Amino acid sequence: MKADFLGLTFAQLSGLLLGIFGLVLPFLLPLGTLSFAGQLGLGILLLAAAFWIFEPIPIFATSMLVIFLQVFLLSAQSPVFSEAELPVTEPVDMSHSSWQIPASALKDDQTILVSVGPGETKSIHVSITERNGQHAIVKSDELRADHPVITQPNHRLVNYDPSSYTAFTGTLAHGIIILFLGGFMLAGASVKYNLDKNLTRYLLAPFGSKPRFILLGIILVTAVLSAFMSNTATAAMMVTVIIPIIAQLDPKDQFKYGLALAIPIAANIGGIATPIGTPPNAIAIGALQGQGIDITFTEWMIVAVPIVLIMLFISWVLLQFFFPPKIDRFKLQLDGKLNLEPKAIGLYIIFAATVILWITEEFHGIPSNMIAFIPVATLVAGGILTKEDVKKIPWDVLWLMAGGLSLGVSMQATGLAAWLIGGVDWASLGYVALILSFALVAVAMSNFLSNTVTATLIMPLVIGLYLSGTMGDNFSLIIVGVVIAVSCSLAMALPISTPPNAIAMSTGFIRTKDMAKVGLTVGFIGIIMILIMSIAYWPFVTP
Repeated sequence: MKADFLGLTFAQLSGLLLGIFGLVLPFLLPLGTLSFAGQLGLGILLLAAAFWIFEPIPIFATSMLVIFLQVFLLSAQSPVFSEAELPVTEPVDMSHSSWQIPASALKDDQTILVSVGPGETKSIHVSITERNGQHAIVKSDELRADHPVITQPNHRLVNYDPSSYTAFTGTLAHGIIILFLGGFMLAGASVKYNLDKNLTRYLLAPFGSKPRFILLGIILVTAVLSAFMSNTATAAMMVTVIIPIIAQLDPKDQFKYGLALAIPIAANIGGIATPIGTPPNAIAIGALQGQGIDITFTEWMIVAVPIVLIMLFISWVLLQFFFPPKIDRFKLQLDGKLNLEPKAIGLYIIFAATVILWITEEFHGIPSNMIAFIPVATLVAGGILTKEDVKKIPWDVLWLMAGGLSLGVSMQATGLAAWLIGGVDWASLGYVALILSFALVAVAMSNFLSNTVTATLIMPLVIGLYLSGTMGDNFSLIIVGVVIAVSCSLAMALPISTPPNAIAMSTGFIRTKDMAKVGLTVGFIGIIMILIMSIAYWPFVTP
């Protein structure tokens, strides 16, 4: 049903109004220590979340809007910050720890702010001994002559050092975008030369032709590949497998949504299985090594593989429940022949070389983003893909992910991400509550930030809690590190949550509401499984 305003549905109109309200909401609430820039960043985040969920405008257009708002509200060249300078003055030493400062610099009757670096401030305790017009005499043992005093504690530049607008627009050329582009070009060439159908024949032959077993095959193959190579690259390859399968379904058969969603779900979960499967695993392991705790490849798999298998099985059941098939059997073309024309052979060589280099990245050290340039350059240079083929690449998905990456940039730069994490008194929580809280925070943040960024932000907090000793002897740094890594990979509710989600969206077979429904359900069940594992399994198998 259409609403009476702008031709939008009621849900779309609601999303539009929620997004606009979300943009201004942070300035209507008392948000404590969050900077002015952080409030802007939070408003943009709330607007993006509402627009991505309710789609009053296309989701890729929301990403464009996010970058636009960041450039014109948060960059050093924006009207908000381009002419702004942090108002500071040097304190006047009156001797015996007494200082003269502007009266306006008093944040309250006991503290002032001083600048300790670009975008960094420090609160200093003072006691007022005299007020003299526009100045105040204070006593403080912390204040120094080389500490510029901020004369307007609520100034918009406090705790924010604006970056060039290119920090936000540069995400369009981010390494992950190039990786996407390489995957998309491989997928497009595979469809053009029927390599996708041949992959289907070889990979799915052992699983028969019944829909539920085909779905299981897609999940298992994707998960195994994702455990040893980039889950983004895996998703890009597996998209080529499902296209000819979905083509056999009736347009009204919702099983196509389950098949398409199986790829990002399996890729995200499968990456948990090994230390090299996904960056959060490596971040957690690296943080533990910094504290003298080494986890071997095998030890990590002993910890992670059981929850991976459980979550894959649960996901298989859920996808069948949400999207039951109407077809009894697929007619798989298992007796086809390879296309042996020269350009097709060239594709096979490029495809194989790219995949082998992706899988063996640990040994040669060439980043997967760089490897993606192989198909990007050679498929076009060799005439395997034409100009018309390149036009068919889902460029809207690249814009979608660029917006998500840009959002992550602003959340870190404005201090919003740290503010969201630091808003909890972690030390007051018991072991179970701590595990649950970290899992919830990691899943929630990873749905909007990259899981790599989320793990990078949270692990130092975990280490800090460990070193402080406030959690007592029952605090297991290893288990909490595993919780963070696993939770980050269970965030898959939005197209921008993970690269595999965005790649799956490029098929055109997925609706955002279905991704949110399945992603939230898998994430919720995953958090429960993490809690169970943290109590009943991981304490017995961790070093």
